[in-house]
Amino acid sequence: MKFKTIIEPFRIRQVQPIRPTTREDRVIALNNAGLNVFRLKAEDVLIDLLTDSGTGAMSSEQWASMMRSDESYAGADSFYRFEKAVKDITGFKHIIPTHQGRAAERILFGAALKDGDIVPNNTHFDTTRANIESRSANAIDILDVDDVQAILPFKGNMDIAELKSILDQWAEKVPIVMLTITNNSNGGQPVSMENIRAASSLCRERGIPFFIDACRFAENSWFIKLREDEYKDAAPIDIAREIFSLADGATMSAKKDGMANMGGFLAMNDDDLAEKCRSMLILTEGFPTYGGLAGYDLESVATGLYEALDADYLAYRIRTVEYIGERLTEQGIPILLP
Repeated sequence: MKFKTIIEPFRIRQVQPIRPTTREDRVIALNNAGLNVFRLKAEDVLIDLLTDSGTGAMSSEQWASMMRSDESYAGADSFYRFEKAVKDITGFKHIIPTHQGRAAERILFGAALKDGDIVPNNTHFDTTRANIESRSANAIDILDVDDVQAILPFKGNMDIAELKSILDQWAEKVPIVMLTITNNSNGGQPVSMENIRAASSLCRERGIPFFIDACRFAENSWFIKLREDEYKDAAPIDIAREIFSLADGATMSAKKDGMANMGGFLAMNDDDLAEKCRSMLILTEGFPTYGGLAGYDLESVATGLYEALDADYLAYRIRTVEYIGERLTEQGIPILLP
């Protein structure tokens, strides 16, 4: 077999010890946790595959930016650096920091939804669905792929024909259409630019706000570069900017492609909706220039958003997952492909 090797495009300068465990240790720990991996103590886990959300080491540039953080309650310099970075990448007018993505979802849906509303999405993440349903609204999945084992380049796409059908029948009940990139609840499968364009065009034709769940926007941009010929020579940041230009707003967990241990944001262009969201933010997250985050969190996200779009990092990141998938497949262990 021919191996495609990509070395880490970084140096590791910190070592954190972990406790070696035996199979017997792990069986006991799992039984004590009721076979629920979320209830395990981290010290009992040798190889942690639960999630990558907020678990990574931050870069030297992130640590450097955190040292200059401004912890002022209102109007901190750190917020304005955060806002500038998010605006540069997304182009949205209003940037509202939140402590993580689910807070952005709760605030957005609290401001935009009413009983009986419908929110279509390629596939809702579990917190997204719960935040919609907590408003007595309906979270509808319209994934474009029926065969979950089909080998296709973009298995995260939204079913545009189904979206059109929903808008034809219940447009007055659809205050927002969402698209999750990558499609987290469908194995992180990417969404094509062609599909994003089609969903955006239909929403704008009907005058319905189109929002991106952007927690893995950088990875999705990389897949577009790899799998759509039109973008093979484009930089990931330019692909990301085009994605966001097709939307009216976004929610973001910066614990993923913000490369931070904590943070997120809600972004949009609508002035009235932004004002409602800021008012809700104050009740549970904090003042609109910190949104439940310390200044050093804002700094780490502002830096991390750019670093997540680095081409060398993304090539390494995607190849690492691909390599693990190849080894599992060789051992006959079923996984979602590609």
